[in-house]
Amino acid sequence: MTEKEVFLTKEGYDELVSRLEYLQTTKRHEIAEKIKAARDFGDLSENAEYEEAKTEQAFMEGEILELEFKVKNAVLIDEKKSQTDVASVGSKVTVIDFGDDEEIEYLIVGSDEADLAHHRISNESPMGKAIIGAKVGDVVQVAAPFASYEIKIVSIV
Repeated sequence: MTEKEVFLTKEGYDELVSRLEYLQTTKRHEIAEKIKAARDFGDLSENAEYEEAKTEQAFMEGEILELEFKVKNAVLIDEKKSQTDVASVGSKVTVIDFGDDEEIEYLIVGSDEADLAHHRISNESPMGKAIIGAKVGDVVQVAAPFASYEIKIVSIV
């Protein structure tokens, strides 16, 4: 994996660390027990339980590697210290979408915590990229995959 910053809120970072700790301790032990039990069934070449446990172990180890990378490269977003003159990761930005004339507030977060249903947009998304660096009053072009549209920055907190 290339060294890439992973933007996370404190809560998101804590969740990753907690998940990593769970996988490295509890889950590894559980899977080791499954493998041990499956070995007791005999011939490993035709042992579905053994193969399933080994596959589960491989997926878990992959997830552990991914989480270790994210924790190592985490950059914590301090929402309280975010700039209010220019939008950046950690900013709460209110925009007006000219398409439906609706005013919406978004929190700009890293891609791991993006959740459009909760108005948390990724800094790597088309809208996030368009908003970052913008100031209140700016009209920015969002280059979405199927169409481009304009939004106006109403406030930055």
